[in-house]
Amino acid sequence: MARPRVHDLERLLDVAERLVVDVGPRGVTVRSLAVAAGVPNGTIYHAFGSLGALLARVWLRAATDFLAFQTELTDQEEDPVEATVAAADAPAAFAGRRPAAARLLLTVKKEQLLGPQVPDDLAGALLALDKRLVALLIRLAARLWDRHDAQAVEVLTTCVVDLPTALFRRALTVGEPISEDSRVRLATAVRAVLLLPPSRKD
Repeated sequence: MARPRVHDLERLLDVAERLVVDVGPRGVTVRSLAVAAGVPNGTIYHAFGSLGALLARVWLRAATDFLAFQTELTDQEEDPVEATVAAADAPAAFAGRRPAAARLLLTVKKEQLLGPQVPDDLAGALLALDKRLVALLIRLAARLWDRHDAQAVEVLTTCVVDLPTALFRRALTVGEPISEDSRVRLATAVRAVLLLPPSRKD
């Protein structure tokens, strides 16, 4: 069997992404994905090796695209506070471009998609992605407070990860647009959090 073309693989990942958010990771099988994508079962195994590897690739693609988008929004802002607000708002902006990917990242736990079948190269790529997110938070901490310590990164994790998840997850879970009101509330909350510099450990 000839290896599927790159654009065919991207389409297969698109279908898998939508299927995961519609029925949940446990509801995705090789058969259901093959039917939804209109391909033979063997195409999935031939291209990815296993369903687990394919689902890991779905997560990695969505997270990589989101982090690149978030970093771009952050770097466009000269003011560090507004850069942090932009980073926090990134899931809402990303949802306008890639709704299924945004739903995947905010409503499906990564652990539900990743398992023992994840190939070493994908596991390494996922680890590198985590490091890139931490590096973004450290850069923001340096811009805000000229700090690189864990306490500063923790405050930014609250702003960039925890608050957006809390305010945006409900809408994304049911497939609704994120309201402008929620985005304004998030921006207000982030600015308020940043008014109090992170404490230092004695």
